[in-house]
Amino acid sequence: MLRSPWRVIRRGVAAAVLGAALLGCGADTGTKETDAANAAGNDVTDVTVEPIQETRRLTDAGGVTISLTEKPQRIVCLVALCDDILTELGITPVATNNELLAQPGFLGAKKAKQVDVIPGGFIAPEVEAILSHRPDLVIGLEDTHGKLAPALKDATTFWPMQPAKWQDSVAYLRDVAALTGRTAEGERAERAFRTKLAAAERNKSDRTALIIYGSDENFGVATPGTDVAAGLFPKLADYPWKSRGVEGSYSLEEILAQGVDVLFVETMSFGEPDGTLSEKLADNPLWGKIPAVRDGNVHEVNSEVWAKGRGTRSLGIVLDEAVAALR
Repeated sequence: MLRSPWRVIRRGVAAAVLGAALLGCGADTGTKETDAANAAGNDVTDVTVEPIQETRRLTDAGGVTISLTEKPQRIVCLVALCDDILTELGITPVATNNELLAQPGFLGAKKAKQVDVIPGGFIAPEVEAILSHRPDLVIGLEDTHGKLAPALKDATTFWPMQPAKWQDSVAYLRDVAALTGRTAEGERAERAFRTKLAAAERNKSDRTALIIYGSDENFGVATPGTDVAAGLFPKLADYPWKSRGVEGSYSLEEILAQGVDVLFVETMSFGEPDGTLSEKLADNPLWGKIPAVRDGNVHEVNSEVWAKGRGTRSLGIVLDEAVAALR
């Protein structure tokens, strides 16, 4: 089977978050017992937000220590989580390599055009272009952008992030808020997300949900532990999908057997779009037998937000759209 570009990229993201889960150390915003209960969808999220203290040195949720001499003013984002966090804090990056800022709920298409784009895309951003912006801080994904660290070492600070669950995303938000001095904004964004998640948990649906992603019939299933947005779903609905490792996935036969009531579809396009994933899967006779398809409960969602954002603003949008669809 040929590997589509989206599968190569998604595989890299999955490997990174699996690595974060194995590390299991660093800062967190709740107790281990609370996190375990939340991961299983068995408890309502605590909406309490601890004060954020401004600092120039910290150790993050993945055990990475960041030390700066001054408050960072010029930040380059190589992963959408960075753009998400900066938007929450009221900061605009000097450059980015993704399209999250252009999405509704972020800067929007017009303002996003004012932010320079790093050539090379997500997989291979150009070092020279990054350094041309004289960044105080560069934020990327460890397994994807870690190879850039040696080239950036003497010119700037590189911060490799790798969220595995929503608690990691909150911890990164708090860390960036502490380094940039946007402590009030960080606390406000965390509180808004926790409140929204707690409200969704109190009204958990009994319907079976599924998130799939891809560009053709070789689709993937988003699972907790390898996909931050999917990690929310056991709190929102019946979500029986478990990770099968980086290469594993589910067949349409298996999906049909689970009786999926509500289906969320992330179409991953490269170049000019040539149709949605759900349209392409419609040619398979099994597709139409899935209850969600049969009953018109298939929702094409914004993959820039659902698959790539992973910060509290993106996850808040995911919650809004998922809760509405699961009613």
